[in-house]
Amino acid sequence: MDILTMDTLNRYREIVREVLLPLTLRRYSGLDVINEAVFDTQTDRYLIMTVGWQARIHRITRCLVQIDIINGKIWIQQDNTEEGIADELEAAGVPKSDIVLAFHPESVRPHTGYAVA
Repeated sequence: MDILTMDTLNRYREIVREVLLPLTLRRYSGLDVINEAVFDTQTDRYLIMTVGWQARIHRITRCLVQIDIINGKIWIQQDNTEEGIADELEAAGVPKSDIVLAFHPESVRPHTGYAVA
């Protein structure tokens, strides 16, 4: 990996962390849950998990957001936010050409305005 690519990779890692960490501060009315950050910097996999209880009876464990960095691009595998993580990544300086909306089938991706793969 050349210097420019490594700089870009490190920048993307930092942007992903900066975009995802505020999600851990969210609170939900009527639910006893928290959002937890699960970041694996060795494999470039970043998750925000919602865990807790609903009415102290039903266990809640779900993935709010999953992002992977693969071959220099940011792959949004799961996005259950209302705002959309892609917009936040763009606002932080990641070009659309480096963001893959992986939760869409490959046949749909060319029509999203983002990277296909």
